[in-house]
Amino acid sequence: MAQSVLLPGGVRAIDARLERAGMLDLAMETAGRAVADHLQVHFAVGRVLLLAGGGANGGDAWVAARHLLALGREVALLAQPPSHPLTRLNKKRLSAFGVQSRPLTATSLRRALGNADVVIDGLLGTGFTPPLRAGLSALIELLGKSGLPVLSIDLPSGLDAASAELPEVVVQAAHTLTFGGLKPALIYGPAAHAAGQVTVAGLRVPPDWTEQEAVALRPSDAELAALLPRRFADAHKGTAGRVWVLGGHPGTLGAPALAGLGALRTGAGLVTIYSGADVPLITPELMARRVDFSDLDTEHKPDAVAVGMGLGPQATETARMVLGWKVPTVVDADALHPELAGAGHAQVIWTPHPGEAARLLGTDTPAITRDPLSAARALQNKFGGVMVLKGGPSTVATPDGLFVARGGHPGMASAGMGDTLSGILAALLGQGLSAQDAALAGVRLHSKAGELAGQQHGYGLTATDVSDELGRAWLELVGEELKE
Repeated sequence: MAQSVLLPGGVRAIDARLERAGMLDLAMETAGRAVADHLQVHFAVGRVLLLAGGGANGGDAWVAARHLLALGREVALLAQPPSHPLTRLNKKRLSAFGVQSRPLTATSLRRALGNADVVIDGLLGTGFTPPLRAGLSALIELLGKSGLPVLSIDLPSGLDAASAELPEVVVQAAHTLTFGGLKPALIYGPAAHAAGQVTVAGLRVPPDWTEQEAVALRPSDAELAALLPRRFADAHKGTAGRVWVLGGHPGTLGAPALAGLGALRTGAGLVTIYSGADVPLITPELMARRVDFSDLDTEHKPDAVAVGMGLGPQATETARMVLGWKVPTVVDADALHPELAGAGHAQVIWTPHPGEAARLLGTDTPAITRDPLSAARALQNKFGGVMVLKGGPSTVATPDGLFVARGGHPGMASAGMGDTLSGILAALLGQGLSAQDAALAGVRLHSKAGELAGQQHGYGLTATDVSDELGRAWLELVGEELKE
């Protein structure tokens, strides 16, 4: 099942709905118990120090303390004065267990850290917006210097839930247990670097409560695998998709070759590279022709086209011609040009990285990486079709909504990975997938292949390493085995 991605406003809306239904107390009880259970799984022994802010996030910490006591754990709780009614209520409930909190100060924290083995961070939640108050900043710095493992409730204190920016002072969590859905700060780097291992816990509310507030969805592997095409036994190269790759000029001839290899490995029946220069055939199954691109306007069109990889000065003019054909198309690299705004159609996939996206929107790269969801939506609105904003993770914007990809490997940060992805997407388009389905399934197939290549080769990966794993990635996603 897809995971929801929530902004602070969506979280507030869910809380308000719970409050109207008289269930906000039950939701806090569910969250606090989940925190205690999560800590038991990952830190089965040791003394627990809980840090509780005055808001609802602190209330979750109070509940967690009570459940940990019931599980026989040794706990200590340092708290700011409770400002949320339910936080005050759960403070009273904990006192029934014979436990009293102490005020959270630099002195009390320094002393408590010396008697703890693990810390639960319940200081700030999704309602926080920077900057940190000086006193709280000093407390977080003390926690960081302790070197103790931290389990953060909902998100590490100091992060802005809606932003991918990493503040100078933030709790560095080993684990983050977040509720209802993911938040952008837990997905996109560098903010996500502070979250450690992220787990989404449900609040035991109807799924449509969170789905209605979700700004984006993160599909499961099972949902994405169901999008991949299946072949009948009588399939042949003519029915498996004819793909053209238009790209390459002196100095960048490898780019279209890598796209062609990606298309072949993703099941395209026939792949032809058209270029203004002689492209090296990195596998003999590829076909290549040196052409004047304008001559292609009169030829019988293929099932799908990928255009732009290393194409150089002719890219914008060539891409405009290809888009006029109204065939399924992937627009990448040199063909990603602001002049093409509005030229997209329903079967076009655009694949900018953050630098290219900044050029397309007339802004700077930090503006893109700070808020990839908004950037992807703005790009899709401006250019039409389906937008794949590449990154770790990639964001897919379609007319139907926003989707966040999953998986990948840091070794994929090398030249040619985007070319390979373009070939993958073109192959899926050529096999009959819609632009949305091809984008969603193709991005995950690419990242899964990167994961498998990482297992095989370690840290530094090449685009051909990833292409070589596409078949195995497909099988692992679909869950099928090779048949005779």
